[in-house]
Amino acid sequence: MYRAITHNIQITVEPEFLADRSSPEGNRYFWAYTIEITNLGEEAVQLTHRHWRITDANGKLEQVRGAGVVGEQPKLGPGESFRYTSGCPLTTPSGIMVGTYRMLDEKGHEFDVDIPAFSLDSPYAKRILN
Repeated sequence: MYRAITHNIQITVEPEFLADRSSPEGNRYFWAYTIEITNLGEEAVQLTHRHWRITDANGKLEQVRGAGVVGEQPKLGPGESFRYTSGCPLTTPSGIMVGTYRMLDEKGHEFDVDIPAFSLDSPYAKRILN
């Protein structure tokens, strides 16, 4: 599990390689990732946008920006959490994802919270020891 706390918003990520949705012979590897967003602060916030940076094993960077997550822009009161699962395909057997969520507080201030960098590793990834 990966975790980051920014501006009293905790983000936890649990990635999982999905062998049944992957095809190594076709250079298709697929991961699901479950994210939980928890408001540790004292006022309500709303997630309005996401920005992902996805890098495959060859260093190819893809950026994804959009409104909300999984079609929602969840509002979180103090102590509340929102959990969702999404997926990521790559053409390499490993990669890294990292990003930010844009949040809006009750006073109308926008701020970004960090999504921790997390590794997308499959059983097909080459292991390198230093």
